[in-house]
Amino acid sequence: MKAAIRRSYGSPDVIRVEEINQPIPEDDEILIRVHATTVNRTDCANLTGKPFIMHFVLGFFRPRKVVLGTDFAGEVVETGKNIKDFKVNQRVFGFTDTGLESQAEYMVIKPKDNILSIPNHINYQQAAASLEGAHYAYTFIHKTDIQSDHRILINGATGAIGSALLQFVKTLNVYVAATCNTKNMELIRSLGADKVYDYTKEDFTMDDDKYDFIFDSVGKSTFGKCKHLLNKGGIYISSELGPYSQNIFLALFTPLFGDKKVIFPVPYSLSKTLPYIKLLMERGEFKPVIDREYPLNAIDEAYQYVLSGQKTGNVIINI
Repeated sequence: MKAAIRRSYGSPDVIRVEEINQPIPEDDEILIRVHATTVNRTDCANLTGKPFIMHFVLGFFRPRKVVLGTDFAGEVVETGKNIKDFKVNQRVFGFTDTGLESQAEYMVIKPKDNILSIPNHINYQQAAASLEGAHYAYTFIHKTDIQSDHRILINGATGAIGSALLQFVKTLNVYVAATCNTKNMELIRSLGADKVYDYTKEDFTMDDDKYDFIFDSVGKSTFGKCKHLLNKGGIYISSELGPYSQNIFLALFTPLFGDKKVIFPVPYSLSKTLPYIKLLMERGEFKPVIDREYPLNAIDEAYQYVLSGQKTGNVIINI
């Protein structure tokens, strides 16, 4: 079978599409034919080994798993004898941030809250695009107590996290402002934003509007720059550690001092996030945004594009 391989941390130049042996499922595993996967921010961290803490998770000197990929949508080909909840030909999708070796024609997975059946009206590309960003977006809203009279600002609403987060918060009937570039303003309005800042022309931190929550889904601002925009009791959450890992320390100390605080979004377990994502897709309240699609043999180009920071929503690899 063909698979996207990297044997060392590095840029997309280290990726090779190679022929390797098809995996054989053990008694507690499922063999899946992969139809679609994504190249996402987590994949890029797994490829580059940055931030360096990734080395402690994936392998200190070199990655333990040589096949890339953290998410998938595909069909069950074979099940181990101990598998009871999944059947051959069933359409399934799943995610694990430390890697599933899913950027390949076939993969094996041990079911452990990391795989669900795909809703009937959802295709493989939509299913694959609904996972990584939405998993982290779930954390933003469930670390907080959002009420219908609250005002929310999402910085970076066009990424996989931001576009999912915008749709999630709109199910709560709140006022949402969002930042994006010029070409995506209509898209962000169509997803439910009540106000849109074009970051290529204006700095949202210079506005006079106030918010109860500021969700920085791209990690390109700071609590210090946003603090004056928060109402009393307001909360700032970022998807990144911030300069000098400040958001970890601010999450510890801001609840003790002042009337505004930082929360660090440690992700919830997949047992909570994946059923929530599937439910909203079934209700028609969440439709993942897809930017581009690539074949497996052009996966290095897909990584280059995602690493450029210019993608909108999700980038799909069709296998």
